[in-house]
Amino acid sequence: MEENKQNTGNKGKTFPLPPKKNAKNSAWKRWVKFIWIGFIAVVLGISGLFFAVSQGFLGEMPDVKELENPDIYVASQIYSSDGVLLGKFEKEKTQPVTYKDLPPHLIYALQAKEDERFKEHSGIDLKSILRAIRYGGDRGGGSTITQQLAKLLFTKEPSKNPVKRAIQKLKEWVVAVSLEKRYTKEEIITLYFNKFDFTYNANGIEMASKIYFNKSTSQLTLPEAAVFVSMLEAPIANNPLRNPDRAKRRRDVVLSQMLETGYVDQATYDKAVATPISTDYRPIKNITDDYSAYYKFYLKKEIDSYLVDYEKETGKKLNLFKDGLKIYVTLDSKMQKYAEESIKEHLTDLQKRFDAEQRGRKNRPFYYLNDQQANKVMMQAVKRTGRYKQLSNAGVSEDSIMMEFKKPVKMSRFTWAGEEEVEMSPWDSIRYHKQIAQAGLMSMVPGTGEIKAWVGGIDWQHFQYDHIKQGKRQVGSTFKPFVYATAIMKLGLTPCSTISNASFNKGSYHVPGRGGMLTLKDALAHSQNPVALRLAEMTGTQSVIQTARDLGVTEEISTSLPMALGASDITIYEMVGAYSTFANYGNYNKPEMIWRIEDVNGRVIKEVISEPKEVMNPNYAYTMIELMKGVAQYGTASGELGRKGIPKTVEIAGKTGTTQNNSDGWFMGITPKLATGAWVGWEDRATHFLGTGEGQGAKMALPIWAIFMKKVWADKSLKISPDDKFVKPLEWKDGCSNLQGLGGGYGDDGGLQTIDDLKNPRPADNGSKNNSGKKEENVNEHLNTSEDIDFNK
Repeated sequence: MEENKQNTGNKGKTFPLPPKKNAKNSAWKRWVKFIWIGFIAVVLGISGLFFAVSQGFLGEMPDVKELENPDIYVASQIYSSDGVLLGKFEKEKTQPVTYKDLPPHLIYALQAKEDERFKEHSGIDLKSILRAIRYGGDRGGGSTITQQLAKLLFTKEPSKNPVKRAIQKLKEWVVAVSLEKRYTKEEIITLYFNKFDFTYNANGIEMASKIYFNKSTSQLTLPEAAVFVSMLEAPIANNPLRNPDRAKRRRDVVLSQMLETGYVDQATYDKAVATPISTDYRPIKNITDDYSAYYKFYLKKEIDSYLVDYEKETGKKLNLFKDGLKIYVTLDSKMQKYAEESIKEHLTDLQKRFDAEQRGRKNRPFYYLNDQQANKVMMQAVKRTGRYKQLSNAGVSEDSIMMEFKKPVKMSRFTWAGEEEVEMSPWDSIRYHKQIAQAGLMSMVPGTGEIKAWVGGIDWQHFQYDHIKQGKRQVGSTFKPFVYATAIMKLGLTPCSTISNASFNKGSYHVPGRGGMLTLKDALAHSQNPVALRLAEMTGTQSVIQTARDLGVTEEISTSLPMALGASDITIYEMVGAYSTFANYGNYNKPEMIWRIEDVNGRVIKEVISEPKEVMNPNYAYTMIELMKGVAQYGTASGELGRKGIPKTVEIAGKTGTTQNNSDGWFMGITPKLATGAWVGWEDRATHFLGTGEGQGAKMALPIWAIFMKKVWADKSLKISPDDKFVKPLEWKDGCSNLQGLGGGYGDDGGLQTIDDLKNPRPADNGSKNNSGKKEENVNEHLNTSEDIDFNK
């Protein structure tokens, strides 16, 4: 009973549960856990990101070792075909200083302005970064001196894309930390001043001191040191030569920060801000500021492409500026020198004549532009300048930028007598340089494709634009040989085949002619436009375009008939290559400048071998030589060649060219061993001689060719003589006896008797009447001026 009772008593008994957890305590622990997980994830993420950046997974990283000992790198050398060292590819010239050469106030100014906690951080200053984020950069940026040095290792401008810019900033941080590990604080400051480009070819503080103040770095005064530190934020905007007022304001900001941070006392500060900026400008011309810079510009692009191919093939990367390559080029040092001298000799005289024509003109140097159009041309030039781009990127308003451009500053300007130092506004400087005549000349060996002379412009420092392969201009009547060559190949014509020179009418398109029937040789010699148009109409413009393509012309060519008169823009490079084909028996050779590239140990990296391409039958090619001989013997080139002392006995096949409004003057001249093309014009097509008498190709470009060839002929070591003769193909015959085509298997339509068998051109009117029956005015009184035609009509 008792047992049952006991069991009964236990029946409803419950055992105690574990104590309940505090809900708040549990939640807090979860948050701590999440925070730690998040913290660890952030740390790992940042570490992984920095690792990815440092290993180049987010793009190529600059080489920090480059700063350590730049002297260990060997410049690549350029050797001419006659064994002369033409130049080098090397890092920019500088005159490095040591830390002890830096005056204390220069170092103090740098730290006060750019990085007051420089001695405390390890490359990245979190306080500065947070301050820059909070105030949007109004109270200083977040970059340390070390980061700014890191930034100088990057060759690209900061990206405007926020994502790419963020990646660039990460790279700067990684490099900054690496720099701090590798160098002392003193070395970092020294490297920064040695690396910074202060413009005007002032690479590094020592060259800047000499260029701006004509003294060494150690002699800089406190105000002068503050000027250079202010330029670190904007070397163009704060430049004392370009913007003296702004430069003083920014210099005084640096001085005030030195006062606030205790680097200078009040008396020193007051004296410094009261000191005006007094520069003593001593320009140092860059080693690449001569003619050679133009061919080096193209040469570098060619070499870079070969080095990319070499890396793909071998996996080995070579640097043109560090690895001591030897580049053997086809240029002849003597011919290059003669070409440069020829351009200078002729353009010095041409410029005087042009300046005389422009004297007193309100809208000089432009013709046919009103004030609004001229201003538009000027503004386009302004916006291409580095000064405009830097001010615009800095957020300066358009009105303020234009005020800067209209303010006189000290600068150097180009003259044919040499650079001169002047005080003028950048706006006036742009307009002044637009009236300077430009030119280009390229000469090559037709049989091999070897380029012997390459002069892409008149002065690299002031006109960094290559007119050989970079520039494209209307070619005018130098295009006509492509039309004639097409007619010879497609229609079986000979130099003595005749065609009407009556005025050409096609719809509303009208080109006046002198009437009568002309042989092809006479028509080309006197550059008669109606004949060229009729030939293009007969063969079809597409056939002419195909001929040009076969001759190496890749530029766009219109299919409308005015294309026959040279309305297309083509480079000197392609024109010389095309003309060389006629002298090479119809075989086209791509113009080449490089012969061989070797590494520092003499191993061949690239050997360029010319591969000729057969374009036309040798008989057709020689027919073109015969046609173009007439240009030099009695046509548009004969008068000027005679005035330059070149006798008619010299075998020259050539063609003059003049474009609309005399904007471009051309001469393409072929001798048996050398094909040379020369172009003369101005930066803008609205700048030109008013009349064709001075503005035609025979007056503008041909003299350069003549002067060049006389120098070449006079140098017996070159083995190019005025007595050289073109060699006729064995089967060649001109067909002049009976006006027959090449026939006998030579012509596509052999056996044709007269031009009327080909097509029915407008009847000859002997210059007396046009189609309407009215007496036709003889507008081309002088045959050598008939090239000028308005392509827009």
